[in-house]
Amino acid sequence: MGTVSKALSLLTYFNHGRTEIGLSDLTRLSGMNKATVFRLMTELQDCGFVEQAEGDRSYRLGPQVLRLAALREASVPILSVSRRVLRDLSDETGETTHLSLLQGTQLSSLSHAYSPRHATKVMMEDAEVLTYHGTSSGLAVLAYAEPAFVETALAQPLEAHTPATITDPETVRSQLDEVRRDGMAQSIGGFEADVHSHAVPIFGPDRQVIGALAVAAPVSRMSEQQKLHIPAALRRAGATLIHRIGGSVPANYPQIEPT
Repeated sequence: MGTVSKALSLLTYFNHGRTEIGLSDLTRLSGMNKATVFRLMTELQDCGFVEQAEGDRSYRLGPQVLRLAALREASVPILSVSRRVLRDLSDETGETTHLSLLQGTQLSSLSHAYSPRHATKVMMEDAEVLTYHGTSSGLAVLAYAEPAFVETALAQPLEAHTPATITDPETVRSQLDEVRRDGMAQSIGGFEADVHSHAVPIFGPDRQVIGALAVAAPVSRMSEQQKLHIPAALRRAGATLIHRIGGSVPANYPQIEPT
C-alpha cells in the first residue's frame, strides 16, 4: 500500500465498540511497525482526521471525518433514506435488518434496525467491516461487482469465521453464479454461528453495485414460512431503496417493483 492508503487504513479500525485506540493497539491491529503507525497518526492528527483524547494518549476520530460524512450525506442521502426502509423491513419480517456500503475495497455496515417482536435477535454494529466471502451482503456485492474487484477480493486469504465459513475461492465463485440467477444471496453461519442471512445488492445511478440490504435471523426462527416471507419482503425493500436514492438496476438483475 502507498502512504495515503496506509494512513486511511488505520481509520478503519475505529468502530462503535472501539471509539478510542492507543498506539500499541493500532500497531497490533494493522501489523505495521510502531514508528510507521505513529508517523501516520501524527499526519492524520495534523489534518484533523484524528485527535487525542484529553488526559489520554489514545486516538479517536477527529472533526474532519464528521465534515466529510456530512458532505457525503448531503450529496447522497442514503443514510437518511435507508432508515425508513430498514425500519419497515424489520417490522415486516420481525428480524434484524442492515445496510452495508462499499468504501473503497471494504464493505462496511452503515445502519441497522431491530424488531421489538423478539427478545432474541441478531445484533449488529454500525461501521463493522463485513467480509465478502462470509456474509450474504458480501456475496450480493461480489455477484454484481466488476470482475477485477472480485478477483482481488478472492485473492486475499479467506478467513474462517465459523466452521461453516466457505474459504475456497472456487466454491465462492459458484455461489456468485447462484446469486446472479436469484438476485439474492444467502449465508447460513458463514460470519456468525447460528445466523441465517439474506441480502440483495443495492445499485447507484450508474447501475454499479454500491452495497447491500440484508435481513439476519437466528437459524432457529427460519421456518418454512419465513424462508419464503423474508426473501419476498427483502426484494421489495431493495427495489424501494434503489428507487429512493435514484439508483438503477443493471439489465441482468431481476426487475422488482418498489413499494
